Amino acid sequence: MKRDLAIRTLNMAIALRLPPEGRIFHSNRGSQYCSHVCQKILRDHGFNALMSGMGNCYDNAAVETFVKTNKDQ
Repeated sequence: MKRDLAIRTLNMAIALRLPPEGRIFHSNRGSQYCSHVCQKILRDHGFNALMSGMGNCYDNAAVETFVKTNKDQ
């Protein structure tokens, strides 16, 4: 995925959803999410950026299960 697509999507989500400060943004360690531009947007909007552990694919599985559980309610 290209960095500009991730950044445009993040900006669109922020504009449409107006998330409160302190919201958690969880991602993998993809270069688009580690980029200075993406991290600056997250900081500027008060997000807590969390990334899965290096080489640990199970981090994402746990978070995705948690998110799915919340979406079902």
